[in-house]
Amino acid sequence: MFDAFAKVVSQADARGDYLTTSQLDALSAMVADGNKRMDTVNRITSNASTIVANAARALFAEQPALIAPGGNAYTSRRMAACLRDMEIILRYITYAIFAGDASVLDDRCLNGLKETYLALGTPGASVAVGVQKMKDAALAIAGDTNGITRGDCSALMAEVASYFDKAASAVA
Repeated sequence: MFDAFAKVVSQADARGDYLTTSQLDALSAMVADGNKRMDTVNRITSNASTIVANAARALFAEQPALIAPGGNAYTSRRMAACLRDMEIILRYITYAIFAGDASVLDDRCLNGLKETYLALGTPGASVAVGVQKMKDAALAIAGDTNGITRGDCSALMAEVASYFDKAASAVA
């Protein structure tokens, strides 16, 4: 896993090039927005249990067959596994937000996840809906402007949304 800095330097080194002005500007902007990034990760992490529980509750309200007898989240053991998976996906999304790079999400969480769900008979489309519900909750919490570093967070919120979208599409 590379953070944004190591990735840019590694790519330039592989080409035998110096960093370009645009690469330096992008890294400089990332540093300038570092407090916003940390505030976002902190807010999501601090509210992770609520985000996962509310997303699961909304998912099961929309798709009650999942928790009905014979459903994929029926029995407390299966429900716990579902909540665990949602929490793991959310945790790796926070790592990606902090690093400013999706490679940790891809390499450590999403790689092979769809195939695992297929083998287990877990409906990937339902997992994707759950991830989208976590996205909505996380963006609402992270995008709340009370008590955080002031400034335009639209680019960061779009980045955060992209990590959730990546996770949802990886399992669908």
